Amino acid sequence: MKRITRIYHLKNKLEKLLVFIGCVLILHACNQPNKIENLDERPNILLLVADDLGYADLGCYGGDIETPNIDLLANQGIKFSRFHTSPFCAPTRAMLLSGNDNHIAGMGSQARTSEEFGYEGKLMDRIATIPQLLQNAGYHTYMVGKWHLGIEPASNPHQKGFEHSFAMLPGAGNHYDDQGLFKQYPISPYTEDGQVAQWEKGSYSTDFYTNKLIEYIDEHKADKKPFFGFAAYTSPHWPLQVDEKYWKKYECRYDVGYEKLKEERLNSLKKAGFIPQNAELPPNNDRVIPWDSLSKQEQKIESRKMALYAGMVDNLDYNIGRIIKHLKTIGAYENTLIIVMSDNGAAAEDFYNNDYFGPFLREHFNDDYDNMGKPNSFISYGPQWAEAGSAPFKFFKGYTTEGGMIAPMIISGHGIKNQYAIEHEFLTLMDIAPTLYDVAQVDYPKTFNNKNIRPLKGNSILPYLSGNSDYIHDSNYVFGLEHNEFAMIRKGSWKITNVERPFSLDNFKLYNVENDLAELYDLKEKETEKYKELINEWVNFSSELKLQFASQESDIDID
Repeated sequence: MKRITRIYHLKNKLEKLLVFIGCVLILHACNQPNKIENLDERPNILLLVADDLGYADLGCYGGDIETPNIDLLANQGIKFSRFHTSPFCAPTRAMLLSGNDNHIAGMGSQARTSEEFGYEGKLMDRIATIPQLLQNAGYHTYMVGKWHLGIEPASNPHQKGFEHSFAMLPGAGNHYDDQGLFKQYPISPYTEDGQVAQWEKGSYSTDFYTNKLIEYIDEHKADKKPFFGFAAYTSPHWPLQVDEKYWKKYECRYDVGYEKLKEERLNSLKKAGFIPQNAELPPNNDRVIPWDSLSKQEQKIESRKMALYAGMVDNLDYNIGRIIKHLKTIGAYENTLIIVMSDNGAAAEDFYNNDYFGPFLREHFNDDYDNMGKPNSFISYGPQWAEAGSAPFKFFKGYTTEGGMIAPMIISGHGIKNQYAIEHEFLTLMDIAPTLYDVAQVDYPKTFNNKNIRPLKGNSILPYLSGNSDYIHDSNYVFGLEHNEFAMIRKGSWKITNVERPFSLDNFKLYNVENDLAELYDLKEKETEKYKELINEWVNFSSELKLQFASQESDIDID
């Protein structure tokens, strides 16, 4: 056993040494604060965010959906097995662009806005955004897709550092036209460079956003300045709509049912090396109806839902391939750092059958079997398929369990040479901003626009990848999160999780998530000192953020 352990550590050191060869030049530049020379040589940065993509969906993560372009990036770079997001779309975007907690950024809840600290529902001037600082440092900054960080003009991406943007302002939209999904937005609002824009009717969302991003990149390519491109794709977020040529290849593939797919995903993740061989599956959420209790027609409908979802991921991969091909065509690929990630766990919402959202949707959409996937259909794959998408973790989007917060992430391209590597180190989406500042040779300031701003809560991952550090976060680092009364604190291998409402300290449970990925075994009665330690960390965390609880508003999330 000791010999096996020594071999594992030698292999791990060798892998990090290979990364060091690719990263050392970047790190050398990053160690020269306030000195930016040879702007043209700094790498482009491309941040590609999928919406509600499940942990086990991608081919490179062992999934059955065909994603050759993403797989190629993964095989030339690093795949992360323990990357943590927030459990919902808007808080993730706030944390991602700020490198800070969602409350500090202003997005304590995506369902509620107020004047209270942390719940303003928009990015506040307590933070500076990645595009703001990169633009000031000489980067072109482009954004396409879902914004979800404020509707009013002052919150527009054009006011938050993006030189060019085509943005869908709310949390979701139809994929083929501007038909709204919520009664408060009967027509989905879009802007381009801060001005009201019209959707190009008939254009498919992922295709259209890719076209726009390529257009923005080409507009300024002649000046040789580096760019930061943020593609916030709305795929594969509901409604599940995509051209038949993408989903038809998956027809009947999921006739085995969601429980069987969940088991298959567990085994494929083990085989691919993302989870240990002794990992267990958690029981299904209470909302999941057993597959065998469905009628043949109901099973047929369910299978089609998953085929549509797979088709959307297939199309997303196709469009990422288009960007890669274009970068190679214009000679920019070799000098571009590329990050591919999802924003949270797999999505379980079914708004079409929801008491609050359903009446509007049923009035404007037709979910008959023969119409599924078309522009006037509104299909969600629900908790049943989300359980498979989040395997082997507990639950899915919306929860502060691992299933709601662990997502795929890949780093590839410029400076990343560790081919086929899987990295199991704990990291969060707040680590992306400081990493990009390192890459771009940008110091995070204490003031921005003449106002004091909060320090970053994440760490750059470059020292770890280069071998200059043994960890991204040491055992004393505390990662906390609260959204609509669901909460968690992570410290080292230990985590307390609270997914009951109304919020109560007594409802926290303690898990060792290094040994118990599925959060099956509550240890708070056995590990009383560790439990008290993490509860104290929660008290400090909640006090710093001035958390407010409002159970009556917690059940509705416009996403």
